[in-house]
Amino acid sequence: MNRIAVDVNPATRAVATGTEVYTKEVCSRLSRIAPDLDWTFFASRAAPGLAFDVLVVPFRRLWSQVRLPIALAATRPDLLFVPAHSVPFAWTGRALTVVHDLAFERHPAAYTRRERTLLQVTTRWAVRRCRVLIAVSESTKEDLVTLYGADPARLRVVPNGGGEAPAVRPAPASRLRELGIEGDFVLQVGRIEARKNQTAALAAVDRLDGLTAVFAGPERDPAIAAKLRTSPRSRVLGLVDRPTLELLYKEARAVVVPSLYEGFGLPVLEAMARGQVVIAARNSSLPEVGGDAALYVDDPNDAAAFAAVLGNAIGDAAGRAVRARKAKGQAAKFTWDGCASGVVAVIREVIA
Repeated sequence: MNRIAVDVNPATRAVATGTEVYTKEVCSRLSRIAPDLDWTFFASRAAPGLAFDVLVVPFRRLWSQVRLPIALAATRPDLLFVPAHSVPFAWTGRALTVVHDLAFERHPAAYTRRERTLLQVTTRWAVRRCRVLIAVSESTKEDLVTLYGADPARLRVVPNGGGEAPAVRPAPASRLRELGIEGDFVLQVGRIEARKNQTAALAAVDRLDGLTAVFAGPERDPAIAAKLRTSPRSRVLGLVDRPTLELLYKEARAVVVPSLYEGFGLPVLEAMARGQVVIAARNSSLPEVGGDAALYVDDPNDAAAFAAVLGNAIGDAAGRAVRARKAKGQAAKFTWDGCASGVVAVIREVIA
């Protein structure tokens, strides 16, 4: 039986965004999809609510580069699978990793020098080190080829999941009043930072009557969050729990994704799975995910054009049911079971 070690450390973090959700969802399915493989899930700390057993090997800093290789040397797995791209330099055995995006190259100003350098070094190492790499979208694959010279023949595109129907019930409607949300609103989900382009969403909302922009997600850039809060047409919620997020998805008039770049764009998928109208920027991976079920803005920083698309979508009550059916159909193409099965197929290719 082949032994597969998995770095699940991202799944144990308190704040869950893209790579954390990916690690948790994929790794919770691996043992079920491939019971013939011997899985060991390594992390630096325990975490509640995980659907798999974790072998905790504590260490404070540089865990993946220092402590994990020591644990691997003792267990000698046939493959190390890293769902979040940082392959240990000291690990000499076979390795497979997932590259989620190259936002740090496309939009370097959104990262500190230290963050950017670390991401550049570890991603270049992954391209050189791994015989095969997984990319979460054709857009990310193209970036790996264009920016890092990766051989397309070595890249496997396995799209994320997230298109399943919601498993958590929404919070009571009274929660909206507690959050200061009254009347019609549009929703943007994701970290508050320049690349997510929340200011473009607010600029579009400012051109429409009777509408508020609601932003849910960690505040990575405090200056942008503070600027958004100065507008009476904006509500900055920070990170919200899942029932509250489900309520926001349910009650929003539309979900907007004006990002300048996305490696995949999970909020597009989550919104469509709930039958929401999605208005997204026509760039990077967003058209891959949204297909013909989303509405697009060629330049999200063109406030007038953005507002026109948003206003038409909100005002078209007759077409809303049609768009909801189309959105759910598009979202159903992307499931975490399908993603995990795709990952397992690549793992089998690497260990064959």
